[in-house]
Amino acid sequence: MSIEKIRRLLQGAVLMSTIAATGAFAAPRDLIIDTDPGADDVVALFLAMASPEELKIRAITTVAGNVRLDKTSRNARLAREWAGREDIPVYAGAGRPLVRTPIYAANVHGEEGLTGVAVHEPRQPLANGNAVQYLIDTLDAAEPHSITLAMLGPQTNLALALIQKPEIVKGIKEVVVMGGAHFNGGNITPVAEFNLYADPHAAEVVLASGVKLTYLPLDVTHKIITSDTRLKQLAAVGNDASHKVIDILNAYIQYDIDKYGMTGGPVHDATVIAYLLEPGLFSGRQVHMSVDSREGPTFGQTVADWYGVLEQPANVTWIEEGNAQGFFDLLSARLARLK
Repeated sequence: MSIEKIRRLLQGAVLMSTIAATGAFAAPRDLIIDTDPGADDVVALFLAMASPEELKIRAITTVAGNVRLDKTSRNARLAREWAGREDIPVYAGAGRPLVRTPIYAANVHGEEGLTGVAVHEPRQPLANGNAVQYLIDTLDAAEPHSITLAMLGPQTNLALALIQKPEIVKGIKEVVVMGGAHFNGGNITPVAEFNLYADPHAAEVVLASGVKLTYLPLDVTHKIITSDTRLKQLAAVGNDASHKVIDILNAYIQYDIDKYGMTGGPVHDATVIAYLLEPGLFSGRQVHMSVDSREGPTFGQTVADWYGVLEQPANVTWIEEGNAQGFFDLLSARLARLK
């Protein structure tokens, strides 16, 4: 074999190694987004829908949470329409929690679930069928450990699916949840975050199923906040999608700024999608977590055993730190892909 041929083979091997290391040949992650839009949910949906190389969105499933189910379902379809991704089916799911009385967050997200932008009836309707049955059918037919679920609201849909057919857990690769609070404290009670407070019994069902679980709680989302400079960075993208995000955020973040005295506002749900796209932006540890569903002042609290004092097996990856500027750089770059 000639020296030149050996050199070409070695160069090819190095190239293949580099491609493998950077994930250039990696297939996109199969993803179902379960959501209750909600301002930050819409930003999360934009980020996901602008990332088809990494995320193959099988469907969007909606649940009552920030506002009623009819409004969350409409807002999910609006986000799909605005992003030019009407190829993605949207299934409506649970209209109320498993046990507790429904609560909503219109004081934060407005009566329509979105402030800062006009809403209308989207062009495309909901997909036929119910979100819970869609989850059962899809996860049951899936290859083992192949589908990721991004849970951006109460976990009612997945809990109902697991209750009806527990064996669907085999199709789940990972469940990534925006929810919970430990170091930060709560945002609906002193100890509870809204998504868990809205349906703690559903969160208990998902936790008990044994799926691989990652939580992005208020501990990290309250560290990834807007600033004047970051909002200008998003605005500089200059397309319709970035304008909508700016209009939504300018109206949405004021609640947290006023309530917490923060210098900016969090974009909670979008951190889940950022974590799926660039996990290196985040850090945390595996902990044992439980959910308190007892009536009383700790209802809906996530008890994260950060220091392992209970000596119980870890059941959750608890994300505690995030690169705020890295998040907004990623969001800006992906919004630029939309119209």
